[in-house]
Amino acid sequence: MLQLFIDGGPVMYPLLLCSVIVLTVILERIFFWLGVETSRNRKLLDEVMELCQQGDWEEVRRRVHGSRDYVIRILISGIVHREFSMGKAMEAAADDEIKHMRRFMGVLDTMITVAPLLGIFGTVTGIIGSFEALGAAGIEQPQAVTAGIAQALITTAAGLGIAIFSVFPYNYFTARIETAAHEMEKYATSLEIVYEKKVKPVESLGGQR
Repeated sequence: MLQLFIDGGPVMYPLLLCSVIVLTVILERIFFWLGVETSRNRKLLDEVMELCQQGDWEEVRRRVHGSRDYVIRILISGIVHREFSMGKAMEAAADDEIKHMRRFMGVLDTMITVAPLLGIFGTVTGIIGSFEALGAAGIEQPQAVTAGIAQALITTAAGLGIAIFSVFPYNYFTARIETAAHEMEKYATSLEIVYEKKVKPVESLGGQR
């Protein structure tokens, strides 16, 4: 491996940096999603929805104290601001949660694009070096161009390898974000419907008076 890295030429150094960045981001996101999954409490979430149907808002706040479930955090944001703008409060909270979920995804996306381009750049420089060596040594010494050809092939393979290694976790993390966003929207909409059902009868009674 060390010899391949050396044979790849100077472009291998930025490719090495890309691989380190990719690995760091992937590991960080894996631990992040493990933490998210560990903090989920679907049983408590169902209890919260039942209490919301009963209109027992104080009991909801007591039950969810200290919860790190992102869906519950969004619902609580809506409950706290229910007399002002429940929907907008939950939308703002959901945006914050999704922002945390998308952290470093742009970096990973950039590496998927940049790594193959660096590989192609190494290919071009390697071929240029091969032609220069061929012009200096002549066709009688083809071994003089092998170093440039090796550099061209190694950098291309390295760049493609980094991109291929990155695209699978990138798609996985993106799918997790989309699933989480759908779940946030589902429960937020359910809470708004429940709240409207609780409020409208009260408003009707107030109008009759």
